Amino acid sequence: MSITIHPSVDKGIKPAADNFSGGTLKCKCSSDPVQVKVSSQCAHNHVCGCTMCWKPEGATFAQIAVVPSDSVKVSENEKKLKVVNEDAAIKRHACTDCGAHMYGHIEDSKHPFYGLDFIHTELSDEDGWEPPQFAAFVSSIIEAGTDPNKMGEIRRHLHDQGLEPYDCLSPTLMDVIATHTAKQKGVL
Repeated sequence: MSITIHPSVDKGIKPAADNFSGGTLKCKCSSDPVQVKVSSQCAHNHVCGCTMCWKPEGATFAQIAVVPSDSVKVSENEKKLKVVNEDAAIKRHACTDCGAHMYGHIEDSKHPFYGLDFIHTELSDEDGWEPPQFAAFVSSIIEAGTDPNKMGEIRRHLHDQGLEPYDCLSPTLMDVIATHTAKQKGVL
């Protein structure tokens, strides 16, 4: 079985560049693309199997990273952006023409990831972004049509690519969420 994860992973994971300070994300439109300038390196880059994240054609997983919200600025064709699901915690802004998700923003100041925006680094022509570090919500690819009998092989392949597979976020990010919740409850 030929396993495809995401074009950025399948073609070989490139290392981050020293002193990389961001780039421009462009949607998939051949004319008048939405452009989003990001003025920082990303963090917690990962491949995600959830059914809410945008995936490029042929990808089994999305590739998502976070950056400080104040480093994200729509620079061209903002009028083409629309929030995919107003009820979701992450307001995913997608191009209404090609469907590419340009960034996800959290408006709820009580959310553990408030102050961070979610981006798809593969929409940038610049090399140097932090590469994916892990795989999240791996079992969710079944909900998108992946044969459950292939999950063992997919998890092994992810692991062999250096992307530890989880059915949640990485332990570091789960600790961030739990710490935030404990502080809100007053137990920390």
